[in-house]
Amino acid sequence: MALDQSFVGRTYPPTPPYEVGREKIREFAEAIGDANPAYTDQEAAKALGHPDVVAPPTFVFSITFKAAGQVIEDPQLGLDYSRVVHGDQKFAYTRPVRAGDRLSVTTTIEAVKSLAGNDILDIRGEVHDEAGEHVVTAWTKIVSRAPEEA
Repeated sequence: MALDQSFVGRTYPPTPPYEVGREKIREFAEAIGDANPAYTDQEAAKALGHPDVVAPPTFVFSITFKAAGQVIEDPQLGLDYSRVVHGDQKFAYTRPVRAGDRLSVTTTIEAVKSLAGNDILDIRGEVHDEAGEHVVTAWTKIVSRAPEEA
């Protein structure tokens, strides 16, 4: 069943603040195999002009995808998450995510399309810091695969 086009433009409430910790950044950098010292060494990050360690660019996905859960779990949308695959991801940064940031995400459905029986959902997450300053915009594309015909 195709997703409802009237959901395009729907915005969900901001998430509670997520506090970015140095250890979370280090663990993430280690998990993706990126040894950039700006991710683990405060002095290296300061030498680059940052007040603290910075997160790898894809770190914010863990925050924005959790926020997208508001969309995915919206019973009115009717998305069958058991059929969902991750289609695409992109980010546009105003500044890097840093240890100590308290970030909130406001999620909006940008597009709902149907293609070959698959539903394609484009979700935008606007990430702001505690002062309300924009940090990054994340776009997530998810595809709900068409049910197999018997």
